[in-house]
Amino acid sequence: MDPLQITTSPEVEAVFERYPAAVREKMLQLRRLILETAREVELVTKLEETLKWGEPSYLTRHGSTIRIDWKEKNPEQYAVYFKCTSKLVPTFKAVYPDRFRYEGTRAIVFGLEEEIPEAELKNCISAGLTYHKVKHLPRLGL
Repeated sequence: MDPLQITTSPEVEAVFERYPAAVREKMLQLRRLILETAREVELVTKLEETLKWGEPSYLTRHGSTIRIDWKEKNPEQYAVYFKCTSKLVPTFKAVYPDRFRYEGTRAIVFGLEEEIPEAELKNCISAGLTYHKVKHLPRLGL
């Protein structure tokens, strides 16, 4: 039995289906990384997959909301979004200054042709999923 309970809103699947095929593959890869990371983090026992602002979003009891999306106005990129008032993205910039491209204090951005550094991104996702338990740690425990 999977110790992680995942609740998925039916509307989430429809959003993934609306992405262009090449984008959908990338978005599903981000989703897979979030779900894998949630399963690997002992503190995470429940994960809600829902829509916030029309974007696939992931919520946990001790975490900060993580959103993923691709936008038509920037068709060559997609992103993982974090709460802009948290320490998450500023900390990721300090820990991984050259590993990711960032959008202000709110996102890690990827080009459609770019390979995702999965291990490092999973560390960032883990910090987001457990944010309220790690926000007091130096560099969020990364």
